Amino acid sequence: MTEATYFILAALLEAPLHGYGIIKRAGDQSGGRVKLAVGTLYGALDRLVEAGLVVLDREEVVDGRPRRYYRITDDGGTAVREEAVRLQQAARVVTGQIAVMGA
Repeated sequence: MTEATYFILAALLEAPLHGYGIIKRAGDQSGGRVKLAVGTLYGALDRLVEAGLVVLDREEVVDGRPRRYYRITDDGGTAVREEAVRLQQAARVVTGQIAVMGA
């Protein structure tokens, strides 16, 4: 799972969000490391929808423009949790080595 995909899914854990909301929350949650371009976001969302990890929750019209809200699915929640555990385990290996080396 790419870092962008991980943070897109993480952004949706609390509640459905529209595109800009996902971009903002992913940036905030990643400490500014993940800066999603609009095209990148919607390409990723299309892939996540196709994989069954995200669904279109609803669509609203704001200032004459459609605003799509996306929601994480149960499978998406499982996938992001499993990735979080994998990353945590990988980090423990490195931090354990650092502690042994005294660095």
